[in-house]
Parts: sequence; C-alpha cells; structure tokens
Amino acid sequence: MQHLKKHFLLRDDITFLNFGSFGACVKPVFERYQQYQLELEQEPVQFIMVNGLTYLENSRKALAKYLNCSKDDLVYVTNPSYAVNAIAKSFNFQPGDEILSTNLEYGACDKTWEYYCQKAGAKFVRQPISLPILAKEEFISELFKGLTGRTKMIFISYITSSTGLRLPVEEICALAKQKGLITFVDGAHAPAQVPVDLENSSFDIFTGACHKWMMTPKGSSFLYVKKEFQSMVDPLIVSWGYKSMFPSHSTFLDYHQTNGTRDFSAFLTIPDAIQFMDDNNWTDVTRQCRELVIHNAPTLCKLLGAVPLAQLNQDFIRQLFSASIKTTEPEKLQRYLFEEYHIEIPVMRHGDKTYLRYSINAFNSQQDLDSLFDAISDIKKNTGLIE
Repeated sequence: MQHLKKHFLLRDDITFLNFGSFGACVKPVFERYQQYQLELEQEPVQFIMVNGLTYLENSRKALAKYLNCSKDDLVYVTNPSYAVNAIAKSFNFQPGDEILSTNLEYGACDKTWEYYCQKAGAKFVRQPISLPILAKEEFISELFKGLTGRTKMIFISYITSSTGLRLPVEEICALAKQKGLITFVDGAHAPAQVPVDLENSSFDIFTGACHKWMMTPKGSSFLYVKKEFQSMVDPLIVSWGYKSMFPSHSTFLDYHQTNGTRDFSAFLTIPDAIQFMDDNNWTDVTRQCRELVIHNAPTLCKLLGAVPLAQLNQDFIRQLFSASIKTTEPEKLQRYLFEEYHIEIPVMRHGDKTYLRYSINAFNSQQDLDSLFDAISDIKKNTGLIE
C-alpha cells in the first residue's frame, strides 16, 4: 500500500495512527475542494443559487449509488452529531418512552439523547455489554435484555469510536423491525470501512461521515431517512426551505439542504473521493489494512497486559483496534506520545475504562506500529504513565 502514501497530505514527521478521529483528505480530492471554493468566491451568487444546486444533486446521486439508496433519501450535514441532534430533537417522545442503546456509544451521541430524553421525560437506556464479545449472538442477546414495552427505537453504532468494534447492526436492526421498533444506526465510521447497503438493510435512519474513511474534506457527512419517516424530521435550522417559494419534489430536501449561507464545497467532492477509491482498488486496500490491524493486535494487547475486546476477525475488527490501557493520566500520556515520539494516537476515557486505539489506512505500514510498540515499551520502562 505504500505507493498510495504520496496521495496524502499528512506530515512526514508524524506517525499517524489516528485516522479514525477526523480522517485525512487525499490530494486529488483536496484540490477539487479548493477549485469549488475558488468558484464560490469568484461568483458567490451563481455558485450558491444556481450551479451549486446542480453540483449537490450530482454529488447526492454519486453517494446514493455508493450506498445503494435513493438520492432523495439523503441530505448532507456537517457531521453525524448534527444528524443525531436533528433526529433526537424531532422525535415525538412521550413521558416514559425509551431509546435502547449500548454503553459503547460515542459520548457526544449519549449526551444528545440524554438531553432530549430528559426534556421529554423519556429515558435513554445504555444497555451494558460484556467485554470481550465472544460471539454476535451473545452481543444481541445482551442488548435486547434492555428491551421493554416502552422501547420505541434502537440507536446503535455500526463501528464504535472508543472500542473500535464493528457491531452486528444488520442482525440487530432486522430483529428490531420484527418487534416494530424504529432503527437508527450511527455509521460515522462505516462508509469505506464496510460495504453499506441501505436499500437492503433494516435501517430506518442512518448517518455516516464522508470526511473519515472516504477521505473528503472536513464537514461532509450525510443523513439517510427512509421515506416513511422523513416527515417526522424537522430542520435544525428553519430557513428558506420551509414553505419554499421554489419547492423541489422533496420537502425533506428543502428543509435540510437549504439552511442559510454556508460553504458546501466539501459535500461536492464526494464523487471525486468515490472515483479515487475506485481508481485505487479500495476494496483490496481496506482488506490489507484489516490484515495489518488484526496481525498486530496480539502484540499491543501483550504490551498493555490487555485482552482483545472481541474475537480477532473481521466480524468485529476492521481498520480500528482498541486495547484497554492502565493509566491514571490518559490525556498526559496522549500528549507525551505526540510530543516525545511524534505519534498521533488517541488515549480515550470511556466510562471507567481507558482505551488506546490505533487506526490503519493506506499510508500506514508495519513500521508505524513498530514505532508505537517501541514507544510503549520505553514509556513503561522509564515513566509512570503506563502501569
């Protein structure tokens, strides 16, 4: 994969093992981004009011083909947190209603659901999941122990942030639909890590980031909502799309695509990112990345005295791997790794646990992980930052 490293803008002096947080744009996509921004500033009115609308339509068409869904069931948002807020704020909670989730979800999403549930007298249920996960069936059984007669929705990550685990969302959502529940998948890490097929899934609502593993500029994500639920979703920002003087064929698009002056150039690069992946056989690239992730997982666990959080196969492990780390100062350790060893890697608190997570993309190599392992060994020997 090293021949692909030249396409990334990342600094050569940093061992970059944190693609999972914000991604990193590739050069041809970033250059296209700058071209759109230049066009915007050269003639802002034509870009925002005329040409940009055509560009957005073409971009949604390309993304819809990539995700296998209708382009009119997608709207662009700046990030998945925006999408989760839009749904949580719109959901018609009644006192006593419950949203069933897990205790492995992204912290910002936990806060969003807790906020809106509290306002409505509803409950966000963070069902405890036993780690390590030994089998899909065990995970599913544990999750549904939190199901009650008051449960209205399942909210679950496709791939978790702090633990880096790929969860069996297809099976969970299929079972949820049998029980008459609405399903909402936080797929922030999913596009370009796993094949996403929205048309043939039981996902009612799905949000994903394009600026992570699809390598587009920051602030490009999407919200997918099945047609039967689109009227439920209010715009977070009420603007010209409400009772539009020039309505499109979709109120869903009007409400959520037209929300004030903004630079939407990042959204427009998504077709270029898809083309870049097609040109570089990204299915094979992701396979090689997974192999590197899984191959090195036992070494990291041994260094940290940890047990893998799930079976080391692609059912649970994709391009992220987290291991529990014993440290009383995770933030200090993260800065120490960066400042002393030039390694960019997250050390994250999650509940009462702390995880160190590496993520691998096309520019990474075994040498990058060896540098991490050497640094951990050195820190354990010479500091008190890792117990």
